[in-house]
This record gives sequence, structure tokens and C-alpha cells, in this order.
Amino acid sequence: MLEDKTDLGWDNVALGLTFIAFDAGLSFVFGLGIGTSLLSAALRCVVQLTVVATILQKVFATESFWAVAGISVLLNLLGTFETVVVKSNRRYRYMFPAVLFAMLFSTIPVSALGAHFAMGIRPFWRPEQYIPLVGMLCGSTVSAIAIAVSHVLKELDVNKDRTETYLVYGATRIEACLPVARDALRVALTPSVNRMSVLGIIAIPGMMTGALLGGSSVQQAARLQMVIVFMISSSEALSCVITTFLALLAMVDREHRLRPDHVDTRLHVVWRARDRVGWAVVGGVKDAGMAVGRSLWPFGRRKQGTADGVGERQRLLPG
Repeated sequence: MLEDKTDLGWDNVALGLTFIAFDAGLSFVFGLGIGTSLLSAALRCVVQLTVVATILQKVFATESFWAVAGISVLLNLLGTFETVVVKSNRRYRYMFPAVLFAMLFSTIPVSALGAHFAMGIRPFWRPEQYIPLVGMLCGSTVSAIAIAVSHVLKELDVNKDRTETYLVYGATRIEACLPVARDALRVALTPSVNRMSVLGIIAIPGMMTGALLGGSSVQQAARLQMVIVFMISSSEALSCVITTFLALLAMVDREHRLRPDHVDTRLHVVWRARDRVGWAVVGGVKDAGMAVGRSLWPFGRRKQGTADGVGERQRLLPG
């Protein structure tokens, strides 16, 4: 009976989309202006999950270590792109490789050690278990890194006088930026603490729900969720420590000078290129439409003028 309930087709997905349609309707009624964004995000979700499911199905069938490693690196690359390009309004120089290094150095070791020792998976890289685990770690790490780096760059911009005062009085860049690092780590890791404190009481987490739907016992699902939550917390902490200190080292150079010129607040080059291409396409379509209109307009005028001229001559001719 459980398998019958979880055997979902595209008709079930279409029924699920009615909830998004309800949200879009509320947006229209209250004038929120997010109806189009909701629909586009829902369609993007459908496409992305379909593509991922197709790829993972082939990877699970091959059971290749290198395929699992490639998917893991790809997930970290996509997570880095999400952090640097999508979620960050401020970016420092060489932020992309710094965030990628932090994510790889946190998600891969934590997932490998946790899968092998805490979860008892042999081998630890078994595709159907290791890839979802890395995906969960990457998803949580993205948000934590974005919060930490955003706090560091904002603090060094708003309260840069305090940091510069420390530097002027002889503090090293680590000593001067240590209060900023502490605050950034505290802010970034607070959601993890809050998440663990409400699990099982206020909310049943998604991994536990998935394990229950997959047929696991309640106790096994609960223990699995505990291990995964602890791994997520460790991955977030490790990645935030790395990215925070790399950001501080990028913002304060070896001569112990604060470098606000290393911060870029413009749209990322990806979005600038997208806008440039979009405007070029719109301009090209507009020019093509105007060219077609100009080519057709004189023909219509000549035809109309010819007809008017014939009618005028006929009226002027005597009976």
C-alpha cells in the first residue's frame, strides 16, 4: 500500500501545481507582484528536478566512484555559483574560488566520514546514499556561507572606522578583524542552532519524512535524521570559518590596510551579460519589426494612392 501511495505520475505533479496557482492568485488579489516569479520558479523546479532525476538514475545504475565524485564536485560548483552570483550583493576579489574551496573542504570530508563511520555505509560513496547526502550538505552550507560573508563585508563597510583604529594602533589584521569574525560566525550559525532545537517537536524534518515514506522504521528514520543534522551543522561551521577568514584576509592586505576597493557591489558579470544579451535580442527584434514595417508601409501607400488616383480621374472625366 505504501508503494501505491508513493507511485506518483505527472498528473500528481499537475495537481500539486494547483497550490502554486493558489499562491499566484493571492499575489494577484493583494497586488504582491510575485505571481510571475512563483510560476517561473515552479517551472524551473520541475525542469531541474526532472533533469537531476534522469542523471542520478544513470549514475545509480553505473555505481562508478568517478561518476559519484563528478556529481559531488558539480553540486559544490552549483552551490558556489548560488552563493557568489545569486545570493551575494557584495563580493570581494577572488570570492568564487574561496567559496568553492570552503565548500569542497567542508562537504566532502564531513560527508565521507559521516557516511563511513556514523551511517555505516560500505563503501561510503554508494551513489544512492552519498549523493543525496552531499546535496543536503551543499544546500545548507550555501545559506550559511552567504550569511557569514555578507555580514563580514557589511561590517567592514559600515563600521570600518573601528577596524582601522585597531590597525592604526598596531593590531595585526587577524587581531583587528577578530570581533568581526566572531559576529559573522555567530550570525551564520544561529539558524543551525534554531533548526536543531525545533526538530521533532515543532517540525518533522524532510529526511525523516522521506525515510518513513521509503519504508524505514520510525526509530531508524529518527536516528538517521539526527546523524544528518549533526553533519549539516559541522559542515556549516567548517565552511563558515574558512570563508570568513578568507574574506577578512582579502579585505585587509599584508600591510594591514583595509581595502574597500576589493569589494564589488555591482551586478555580477553573469547578470550584466544576461541583461546585455537580452537588450541586444530585444533591439534586434525591434529593428527587424521596424524594417518589415517600413518595407510593407510604402507598398500599402502606393496601392492606396493608386486606387485614389484612379477614382479621382474617373470622377473628373465627363459623363
